[in-house]
Amino acid sequence: MCGRFTLTSEVSDVIETFDVSKVDYEYQPRYNIAPSQTIAVIKEHSGRRILEGYRWGLVPFWAKDIKIGYKMINARAETIQSKPAFRHLISRNRIIIPSDGFYEWKREGKDKKQPYRFQIKSKGVYGFAGLYDEWTDPDGEKLRSCTIITTQPNDLVANVHDRMPVILDNKAIDIWLDPEVEDKEKLQKLLTPFPAASMLSYPVSAAVGNVKNTGSELIDEIPLNSK
Repeated sequence: MCGRFTLTSEVSDVIETFDVSKVDYEYQPRYNIAPSQTIAVIKEHSGRRILEGYRWGLVPFWAKDIKIGYKMINARAETIQSKPAFRHLISRNRIIIPSDGFYEWKREGKDKKQPYRFQIKSKGVYGFAGLYDEWTDPDGEKLRSCTIITTQPNDLVANVHDRMPVILDNKAIDIWLDPEVEDKEKLQKLLTPFPAASMLSYPVSAAVGNVKNTGSELIDEIPLNSK
């Protein structure tokens, strides 16, 4: 599962990395992004990439209650074409979710979990593969929400957790965002683990487990066995 991540890079880095043409989102660095919050996403429309804000936790268009989104922060790559909430999205409702680090927790003993932050080796911004849908509430208000696709872990992440988010390289991002690509099998082949040799990880404070904690100190490396 991917349940927390960061986006601490400057907006100019996001714009340059993903060739964004328009920013329609109140961007600010964030150190503890959590489900149900509005997050930055990139969508391609008419040949232009737009940075927008969607709720994290997918609410399918057919849902009766927004609360279903809490159960759909992630979509498993292996079952994405069979699950009712996702199977119609991969051919047309694809987005990139920019990030520069994600957190996972490693169980150590009976009662302790140690959080780790994972990055690509450049420590720069990269893109998760995501899907979105649009839901209309009883008052007619529309909500766009999204999910992060996960896959089997690479060797680095496997030391901590049994899933990891799908991170796409630049070539894969071009395919994923292209609305003219509707071949599900071609898209499915992109949903693989990012190479472990191109990533790094380090332990961080357990304070990241509380969504109320949002300070920059959350991404600082700590000695193991400290709080």
